[in-house]
Amino acid sequence: MSHFTTILTQIRDVDALEAACAELGVELLRDTTARGFANSTRNGELVVRLKGPYDIAANRTAPTEPYELSTDWWNGHVEAEVGTNYGRLLQLYGVHKTMREAAKKHLRVTRRQETDGSIKLTLAA
Repeated sequence: MSHFTTILTQIRDVDALEAACAELGVELLRDTTARGFANSTRNGELVVRLKGPYDIAANRTAPTEPYELSTDWWNGHVEAEVGTNYGRLLQLYGVHKTMREAAKKHLRVTRRQETDGSIKLTLAA
């Protein structure tokens, strides 16, 4: 029985996802297998290789669709690394995506970590 759970996200920029992974200290791999409970696996166009025993697989249903993230949440291994419901990973993806888009428009970005864990971005011309 598979323990993998899938959610649809708005991840479309692989480079921003790769930067978010790097900031978390994990690796983003292409076309490989994600690990789950009891040696179950899931193939992924992209796989976030975590430090613990499980990984995150990212797949699209069509080339123009956003990635779906699948992982095995059992025993809190994934949550400890990327946050509840991928919270830290998705937050950092949003930060890096915003910074990439701002750079395209020649905007300066100031980034500040708030005491509550949120990240504040300020964009200026």
